[in-house]
Amino acid sequence: MDLKKLLAPRVIAVVGASEKEGFGGDTCRNVMSYADKDRVYFINPGRDAVFGKKCWPSLESLPEDIDLVVVCTPRKTVEDILRQAAARGAGGAVVYASGYSEVGTEEGREADRRLRALCAELDMALMGPNCAGFMNYVDKVSAFAFISAERDRTGAVGIISQSGQLCLSLMDSPSMRFSYSISAGNCSVVSMEDYLQYLVDDEHTRVIGLYLEGVTQPARFAEGLRAAALKRKPVVVLKTGRSEKGSRVAASHTGSLSGADRMYDAIFKKFGVIRVRDVEELLATTQLFATLPCLPTRPGFASINLSGGETGVCADMGDMEGIDYPDFQPETLEKLRALLPSYASPANPLDTTATISYDADVYARVLRTVMDDPSVGMVIVGYTLLYEIADPCIHYMARGIEKVMAEGGAKPVAMLPFLENSRNPEYLDRLAAAGVPVLPPPVYGFAALRYLKEFISYRPEEHTLELAIPASAPGGERRTLSEYDSGAILREYGIPTPEGGIAASADEAASIADRVGYPVAMKVASADIPHKSDIGGVMLNLKSADEARTAFARIMDNAAERAPAARVDGVFVQKMLKPGLEVIIGVNNDPQFGPAVLVGLGGVFVEIFRDTALLPAPFDRSEAGRMLESLKAIPLFRGYRGKAPLDLEALADMIANVARLASDKRDTLAELDINPVFVYERGQGVCAADALAVSQRHIERLAGCI
Repeated sequence: MDLKKLLAPRVIAVVGASEKEGFGGDTCRNVMSYADKDRVYFINPGRDAVFGKKCWPSLESLPEDIDLVVVCTPRKTVEDILRQAAARGAGGAVVYASGYSEVGTEEGREADRRLRALCAELDMALMGPNCAGFMNYVDKVSAFAFISAERDRTGAVGIISQSGQLCLSLMDSPSMRFSYSISAGNCSVVSMEDYLQYLVDDEHTRVIGLYLEGVTQPARFAEGLRAAALKRKPVVVLKTGRSEKGSRVAASHTGSLSGADRMYDAIFKKFGVIRVRDVEELLATTQLFATLPCLPTRPGFASINLSGGETGVCADMGDMEGIDYPDFQPETLEKLRALLPSYASPANPLDTTATISYDADVYARVLRTVMDDPSVGMVIVGYTLLYEIADPCIHYMARGIEKVMAEGGAKPVAMLPFLENSRNPEYLDRLAAAGVPVLPPPVYGFAALRYLKEFISYRPEEHTLELAIPASAPGGERRTLSEYDSGAILREYGIPTPEGGIAASADEAASIADRVGYPVAMKVASADIPHKSDIGGVMLNLKSADEARTAFARIMDNAAERAPAARVDGVFVQKMLKPGLEVIIGVNNDPQFGPAVLVGLGGVFVEIFRDTALLPAPFDRSEAGRMLESLKAIPLFRGYRGKAPLDLEALADMIANVARLASDKRDTLAELDINPVFVYERGQGVCAADALAVSQRHIERLAGCI
């Protein structure tokens, strides 16, 4: 399957060419407006010409072979047309027709199966079905079925969308510039993951924008994200489905805290992917990356404004989004005082007053002075660019900006308006040509700058850029292991647990307690009772053999009375641990992407504060340490208000060992809860006080299915 024949074809045929409104007519209109018309053939046996361009009666009648066929006819005609196109050399196809798997009927699913089988037989890369097609602005290829205002949209953003209307909305934005705009549709043959890899490899695409509803090939998806991370090519994703309504009921705290959407967040963070919240952020962020001639080398920002009000807005909004405004160096302040009016007070953010905006040379010197400050990585110029220009200051400001950007050593610059107005197209294009993007107003503009800051701060070499994807899919019944068996798994991986054993009688309980030393904790040993304290199955701080015997009898009686159907192996007798800071470490095995490890405050705090970090396995000790650093509770570990610092090093080791366990057991482990883990003072280590593991049988994955 050759995606170049689909996305960068040499010769194209449009079957079902028409002048009527609809897929056939609108595709032809787009061809006449945007494409290299000499490379496109229109096919319709009932027409001699369409929009003045010759129409051929069939694919067979064409004077040369083709690379791509665009099928604008109903579903029942598609398979024959694909066979005819393959006979004329076509290796790519765009199918607009609906009525396939998206309708949810057996007829639709069968049509989808036949289409996939046919494309495999013909070795054909097919976009769709049920799609809007694509635009390749680099090679002037149009195979798109929706109409938008005619203008040049050529740029460096590659968009992949599972929504055709979203593609059209982005194309309608006057500031958007594309390399490719792809409406992928059902992705029955060519997947979102295939398009992602294509754009990662495409030299004309500087940033990839992705509207994502779901992933069907997790390993391929991870490969594409890894390739983008290593190339430092930004991937900006608008992923729908944040709701947890459809998530399964989890047996553990970890399962309830690490649902499918949070797993996507963790994967994106691992691979340096930018996740945006809506279409406006998708547009603003991709255009910011695509327009800047180079990215900032450091995360310090400077803001230059014409008034105190605008400066205050930038200060507050920047702070809300985590934008760093470093103080200017003394030499920078000295130069600014010489350039600005006497009533201006140099600082960052900077209120220059409006005076300098009417002198291009002075404005350029101020911009250059701020830009040259060693703590500044990027400059934000605050100015609302109106559609109809009344105040002439933009003429001078633009000339000053262009002068600085044309000089050597210029740092990145963006313009930030303060109100949502139509942008003046002349200056929008003029600034873009100078490498200066015009952002949306502050709420969206500063969000895009935060994403930029996060991207330039990401270091791929600090991350294990792979996922522990199971070789098989979950199948069959889930089985909860007893605490004793769960602890045995931990001990395989060097994770410390309290000494102990399972007692089948009161005397055996006393014997084990004598051996491990008092005080002891005793818990019902049953895989059928995951939450033991709820049924009176836990007794703590037992200090003698007699107390151990009494506790054994009480626990067994409580289990018989309150969980009569449970299988009970006896009572688990453990050395009672001394108190420490309680932490939870857990594993949730996502059916698509494999296991992820969760860490946070444990005990009752895990439900109250939900202060947790999640990272997909595998990962190493340094990544485990950064998980801990991301917690809001990190001051508690470092020694809060005079208390001794805790053993973060030992805790990071434990988390890394859990990640290794999760990666190794990706095909059998469904969930793991280690709660609480006691963390002691530095040098005294950590210990897992309680553990619950859930296993699950897996079945062989079907190709293309999850």
